[in-house]
Amino acid sequence: MRSSSGRNSSGNNGGSRGGNSGGRGGSGGGRGNYRGAGNARDDKQGGRPKKPRPEERRYDVGPGATQDGPKSGRGASARGGAKGGPRQSQAGGRGRTAPASSREYDARAEERNRERYAGKKDVKLPKTFPGAEQEGERLQKVLARAGYGSRRACEELIEQARVEINGEIVLEQGRRVDPEKDEVKVDGLTVATQSYQFFSLNKPAGVVSTMEDPEGRQCLGDYVTNRETRLFHVGRLDTETEGVILLTNHGELAHRLTHPKYGVKKTYLAAIVGPIPRDLGKRLKDGIQLEDGYARADHFRVVEQTGKNYLVEVTLHEGRKHIVRRMLAEAGFPVEKLVRTSFGPITLGDQKSGWLRRLSNTEVGMLMQEVDL
Repeated sequence: MRSSSGRNSSGNNGGSRGGNSGGRGGSGGGRGNYRGAGNARDDKQGGRPKKPRPEERRYDVGPGATQDGPKSGRGASARGGAKGGPRQSQAGGRGRTAPASSREYDARAEERNRERYAGKKDVKLPKTFPGAEQEGERLQKVLARAGYGSRRACEELIEQARVEINGEIVLEQGRRVDPEKDEVKVDGLTVATQSYQFFSLNKPAGVVSTMEDPEGRQCLGDYVTNRETRLFHVGRLDTETEGVILLTNHGELAHRLTHPKYGVKKTYLAAIVGPIPRDLGKRLKDGIQLEDGYARADHFRVVEQTGKNYLVEVTLHEGRKHIVRRMLAEAGFPVEKLVRTSFGPITLGDQKSGWLRRLSNTEVGMLMQEVDL
């Protein structure tokens, strides 16, 4: 009996040890299942689907969407984990499938564009389109370079019908001209379309009317030494005579301004000592006999009188050497001081002695009109 009870007790002990070991085994198995991501627990909770990885997501939109990918509707992209992913097209109520790659998308876009423009005429590029064969320069550019303001200001001149090319008024923008051949006018005055320069100098007394002087005296060239282009003077003034003298690089204009054929008038103020007779003006207009022929004045008037000192104005179109001094001296009134106040339409105004100024476009146009240029 003792032995059997002993075996029973030992069996019970063995069973308990076995149970304990089995418990450890079971607990070990529990730890193993827990570390294995709890798959059994997910199965017991009704099989909740796994969240797909980014590379496994599908973007099929529409009735045929699977459970792994997003379903149709507003929240499909959010449920599929692709925020901002392709959505269902609402155009025409038709469900479209987004292309699987950018190449396919580009191919479809190109195909749609071809269908859209199939059968349409080719677009004709305007003549002023960059790259097209063009001749000449745009009119507003030529006017701007000539000094008529910005290109926008020159376009306004064209809109106001104030510009003409070869006698024809221009109304359209973008007209092209050849500065070498076409005659451009603004308000009836010719525009110097080439790179010409025109200046007026109030020549002081004692300055020689040459661009260079071998004797080293002060000359006209001293006033334009910093100019890029070579200028030359239009006509001459004797050394002691002051006033307007023109400088330019326009050869034809300079030639015509000094040619007797065009008769450009010059006005002088002369200081003489009187008293002078009333018929002095008539004598000068009728002509004074000089050693090289008659010289006639176009206009004469007394500007100012202070005692015996007179300031008279003489206008004539001749350009012979010392013509005014010789005429008045022959009439019996030697000149003490002489100033040229105007050369054609160019006046001295308030320009100070020794000052050089650039002529305005209007003045250049008036000069050219004076000699039919």
